[in-house]
Amino acid sequence: MSSSSGAGNRPASPFEEEPSSWTGPPLTEDMVRRAEEALGVRLPGSYLEVLYRQNGGVLKKTCHPTSFRTSWADDHFAVDVIMGIGYEEGIDVQSDYLVAEWGYPNIGVVFGVTPAAGPDTVMLDYSACGPEGEPAVAYVGEDRVPRRVAESFGEFLAGLVPSEADEDQDR
Repeated sequence: MSSSSGAGNRPASPFEEEPSSWTGPPLTEDMVRRAEEALGVRLPGSYLEVLYRQNGGVLKKTCHPTSFRTSWADDHFAVDVIMGIGYEEGIDVQSDYLVAEWGYPNIGVVFGVTPAAGPDTVMLDYSACGPEGEPAVAYVGEDRVPRRVAESFGEFLAGLVPSEADEDQDR
Protein backbone atom coordinates (compact mmCIF):
# COMPACT_ATOMS: atom_id res chain seq x y z
CA MET A 1 0.00 0.00 0.00
CA SER A 2 2.80 2.44 0.82
CA SER A 3 6.22 3.16 -0.52
CA SER A 4 9.44 2.74 1.37
CA SER A 5 12.03 5.39 1.89
CA GLY A 6 14.57 4.11 -0.60
CA ALA A 7 17.31 6.26 -2.05
CA GLY A 8 17.13 7.83 -5.46
CA ASN A 9 16.38 11.21 -6.94
CA ARG A 10 14.09 12.33 -4.17
CA PRO A 11 13.37 16.03 -3.82
CA ALA A 12 14.78 17.82 -0.80
CA SER A 13 12.77 17.54 2.39
CA PRO A 14 10.09 20.24 2.71
CA PHE A 15 10.63 20.37 6.49
CA GLU A 16 12.93 22.45 8.67
CA GLU A 17 16.09 20.55 9.54
CA GLU A 18 15.20 20.05 13.19
CA PRO A 19 12.15 17.95 14.05
CA SER A 20 9.56 19.75 16.19
CA SER A 21 6.61 18.92 18.42
CA TRP A 22 4.74 18.48 15.10
CA THR A 23 7.01 15.59 14.16
CA GLY A 24 5.84 12.08 14.97
CA PRO A 25 7.72 8.82 15.37
CA PRO A 26 9.22 7.15 12.30
CA LEU A 27 6.38 6.08 10.03
CA THR A 28 5.68 2.38 9.51
CA GLU A 29 3.42 0.58 7.05
CA ASP A 30 1.24 -0.51 9.99
CA MET A 31 0.77 3.14 11.04
CA VAL A 32 -0.27 4.01 7.47
CA ARG A 33 -2.72 1.09 7.33
CA ARG A 34 -4.32 2.08 10.65
CA ALA A 35 -4.55 5.74 9.61
CA GLU A 36 -6.17 4.87 6.29
CA GLU A 37 -8.68 2.63 8.08
CA ALA A 38 -9.49 5.36 10.63
CA LEU A 39 -9.85 8.05 7.94
CA GLY A 40 -11.63 5.85 5.39
CA VAL A 41 -9.36 6.93 2.51
CA ARG A 42 -6.22 5.84 0.67
CA LEU A 43 -3.54 8.42 1.41
CA PRO A 44 -1.60 9.73 -1.61
CA GLY A 45 1.80 8.23 -2.31
CA SER A 46 3.45 11.66 -2.57
CA TYR A 47 2.27 12.50 0.98
CA LEU A 48 3.45 9.16 2.36
CA GLU A 49 6.84 9.51 0.65
CA VAL A 50 7.42 12.76 2.51
CA LEU A 51 6.24 11.26 5.81
CA TYR A 52 8.49 8.21 5.52
CA ARG A 53 11.40 10.65 5.49
CA GLN A 54 10.04 12.71 8.40
CA ASN A 55 6.64 12.13 9.94
CA GLY A 56 5.26 15.67 9.85
CA GLY A 57 6.80 18.94 10.87
CA VAL A 58 7.37 22.63 10.30
CA LEU A 59 7.80 23.63 6.67
CA LYS A 60 10.79 25.50 5.20
CA LYS A 61 8.63 27.24 2.57
CA THR A 62 5.32 28.42 3.99
CA CYS A 63 3.57 30.43 1.28
CA HIS A 64 1.31 29.03 -1.43
CA PRO A 65 0.25 31.45 -4.20
CA THR A 66 -3.41 31.49 -5.27
CA SER A 67 -5.47 33.02 -8.05
CA PHE A 68 -8.12 34.02 -5.48
CA ARG A 69 -8.37 36.07 -2.32
CA THR A 70 -7.92 34.03 0.87
CA SER A 71 -8.98 34.81 4.42
CA TRP A 72 -5.68 36.65 4.93
CA ALA A 73 -4.33 37.88 1.60
CA ASP A 74 -5.20 38.79 -1.99
CA ASP A 75 -3.04 36.15 -3.67
CA HIS A 76 -1.73 33.51 -1.26
CA PHE A 77 -2.11 31.66 2.01
CA ALA A 78 0.43 30.48 4.54
CA VAL A 79 0.78 26.95 5.87
CA ASP A 80 3.31 26.38 8.65
CA VAL A 81 3.00 22.65 9.32
CA ILE A 82 2.21 19.41 7.56
CA MET A 83 0.71 16.95 10.00
CA GLY A 84 1.98 13.39 10.05
CA ILE A 85 0.44 10.09 11.16
CA GLY A 86 0.20 8.03 14.35
CA TYR A 87 0.70 10.52 17.18
CA GLU A 88 -1.33 13.10 19.09
CA GLU A 89 -1.01 15.79 16.40
CA GLY A 90 -1.35 13.34 13.49
CA ILE A 91 -4.04 13.49 10.82
CA ASP A 92 -5.54 10.20 11.99
CA VAL A 93 -6.21 11.74 15.43
CA GLN A 94 -6.89 15.37 14.48
CA SER A 95 -8.62 15.54 11.07
CA ASP A 96 -12.15 14.44 12.01
CA TYR A 97 -11.96 16.50 15.21
CA LEU A 98 -10.88 19.62 13.29
CA VAL A 99 -13.61 19.18 10.66
CA ALA A 100 -16.23 19.01 13.44
CA GLU A 101 -14.68 21.71 15.66
CA TRP A 102 -14.19 24.31 12.92
CA GLY A 103 -17.05 23.38 10.59
CA TYR A 104 -14.81 22.56 7.64
CA PRO A 105 -16.52 20.90 4.68
CA ASN A 106 -16.47 17.11 4.82
CA ILE A 107 -14.33 16.69 1.68
CA GLY A 108 -11.41 14.71 3.03
CA VAL A 109 -8.48 15.05 5.40
CA VAL A 110 -7.08 18.11 7.16
CA PHE A 111 -3.28 17.93 6.82
CA GLY A 112 -2.03 21.54 6.96
CA VAL A 113 -1.82 23.93 9.88
CA THR A 114 -1.98 27.61 8.99
CA PRO A 115 -0.62 30.44 11.18
CA ALA A 116 -4.15 31.11 12.51
CA ALA A 117 -4.54 27.38 13.33
CA GLY A 118 -8.28 27.11 12.87
CA PRO A 119 -10.14 29.74 10.89
CA ASP A 120 -8.56 28.37 7.70
CA THR A 121 -6.84 25.13 6.74
CA VAL A 122 -5.46 22.96 3.95
CA MET A 123 -7.07 19.60 3.11
CA LEU A 124 -6.67 16.55 0.90
CA ASP A 125 -9.86 16.86 -1.19
CA TYR A 126 -11.43 13.52 -2.13
CA SER A 127 -14.72 15.03 -3.36
CA ALA A 128 -13.96 14.43 -7.06
CA CYS A 129 -11.95 11.20 -6.84
CA GLY A 130 -13.59 9.21 -4.03
CA PRO A 131 -11.81 7.59 -1.08
CA GLU A 132 -9.54 5.37 -3.21
CA GLY A 133 -8.54 8.05 -5.72
CA GLU A 134 -5.75 10.62 -5.89
CA PRO A 135 -7.02 13.65 -3.94
CA ALA A 136 -6.53 17.25 -4.96
CA VAL A 137 -5.45 19.83 -2.36
CA ALA A 138 -7.92 22.51 -1.27
CA TYR A 139 -7.58 25.64 0.80
CA VAL A 140 -10.57 26.22 3.07
CA GLY A 141 -11.01 29.81 4.27
CA GLU A 142 -13.27 31.41 6.84
CA ASP A 143 -16.17 31.13 4.39
CA ARG A 144 -15.74 27.30 4.50
CA VAL A 145 -15.67 27.06 0.69
CA PRO A 146 -12.99 24.62 -0.49
CA ARG A 147 -10.87 26.09 -3.28
CA ARG A 148 -8.55 23.80 -5.22
CA VAL A 149 -4.94 24.93 -5.10
CA ALA A 150 -3.25 21.82 -6.54
CA GLU A 151 -4.21 18.67 -8.42
CA SER A 152 -2.12 16.53 -6.05
CA PHE A 153 -0.12 16.68 -2.82
CA GLY A 154 3.11 16.60 -4.84
CA GLU A 155 1.96 19.57 -6.91
CA PHE A 156 1.00 21.37 -3.68
CA LEU A 157 4.51 20.88 -2.24
CA ALA A 158 6.12 22.01 -5.49
CA GLY A 159 3.99 25.18 -5.35
CA LEU A 160 5.22 26.28 -1.93
CA VAL A 161 7.49 29.34 -1.95
CA PRO A 162 9.27 31.22 0.81
CA SER A 163 7.12 33.84 2.47
CA GLU A 164 8.46 37.34 3.08
CA ALA A 165 8.95 36.37 6.73
CA ASP A 166 10.96 33.30 5.65
CA GLU A 167 13.11 35.48 3.41
CA ASP A 168 13.66 38.00 6.22
CA GLN A 169 14.91 35.23 8.54
CA ASP A 170 17.45 34.12 5.92
CA ARG A 171 19.08 37.55 5.75
